[in-house]
Amino acid sequence: MKKVLLMIALLSPLLSSAQNKSNKKTGPKTYDLVVGTYTTGKSKGIVVYRFYVESGKLAYLSEIDDVTNPSYLTVSKNNHFIYAVNELPKGEVSAFSFDAKTGKMAFINKQSSAGADPCYIAVDKDQKNALVANYSSGTVAVLPINKDGSLGAAIQTIKGEGSGPNKDRQASAHAHMSAFSPDEKYVFYNDLGTDKVNIFRYHAGKEVPLVPADPASVSVEAGAGPRHIDFSADKKHAYLLTEMGSSVVMYDYNNGKLTQKQVITMLPDGFKGQTGAAAIHVSPDGRFLYASNRLETNEIVVYGINQENGMLTFVQRQSSYGKNPRDFAIDPTGKFMIVANQNSDNMYVFRIDQSSGRISQTGIKIDIGNPVCLKFVPSE
Repeated sequence: MKKVLLMIALLSPLLSSAQNKSNKKTGPKTYDLVVGTYTTGKSKGIVVYRFYVESGKLAYLSEIDDVTNPSYLTVSKNNHFIYAVNELPKGEVSAFSFDAKTGKMAFINKQSSAGADPCYIAVDKDQKNALVANYSSGTVAVLPINKDGSLGAAIQTIKGEGSGPNKDRQASAHAHMSAFSPDEKYVFYNDLGTDKVNIFRYHAGKEVPLVPADPASVSVEAGAGPRHIDFSADKKHAYLLTEMGSSVVMYDYNNGKLTQKQVITMLPDGFKGQTGAAAIHVSPDGRFLYASNRLETNEIVVYGINQENGMLTFVQRQSSYGKNPRDFAIDPTGKFMIVANQNSDNMYVFRIDQSSGRISQTGIKIDIGNPVCLKFVPSE
């Protein structure tokens, strides 16, 4: 018996050390959820919540006021800065410092977005430049980022030309997204007005960072209206969401080139109502794709991703339990999804079945004015 007790005593520190290492591998137990909003209703600006991985619960941390319509935002790679568009006819972009441990923000500076109604912003990993898509003016602007995180004035502006068959939505160019390729050698900017995905080479340190690639664009079905794009986990495929078409276009991707392989609808058979797709995201494990649909559908549509060829297969459609699910975010562990219902002033937490990809309501609801953009940030 004494020998057994001695062995346990000797092994306890080793077991404890192994357990600690195991716990470290599981990653953070909490994240910050940063939410961009429209301030024309109940919201006053950007709101930060603490998200608990084990339960899916959210707790309010902070809010920054006096920032108008921060409808889309992004967080720098080092998590120290937040950059948000100010969606106005005379567009602006705001920079904030960010403390992920406390969830506190502080205003740094603001610059013109070099266009009207900016609706998307992305920052490169080295924090050299911010790319801004200005919807109403159909322009994409490059704003340099200073070492202190502040924004400089735009050094390059690209304006789209052309129109589409939908007279109400496509009378002119409408830049809806300006996103980096996974290796950041290219930039893709989706033009809803001209039904094109424009492709540029990206050179961070040059006076003219964006140069047209070859080919310089790919087109989608006329009137479909390309909105957002995301990439597969292996970076071999791209998934483009069309807003008016409410479809997902799947491409093979290689060194800046998109080769269309599949178009899959988000709509149920026989659907005749109004619809407008909004957000698209691939799950952290790369096995599933999720997309939101608004207006008379108000749902999240789930697809399985074939791991060999990237093709999509329908899995599920799930009500968002609100009006106009503008955006949603999957937590980095892949266990939960938070859906932002812009027009019903709320967010709902859904649990993700990681074997099937299906989502189900947890009953967790957060009341917040006009939520439109969600970003997770490690808080530990």
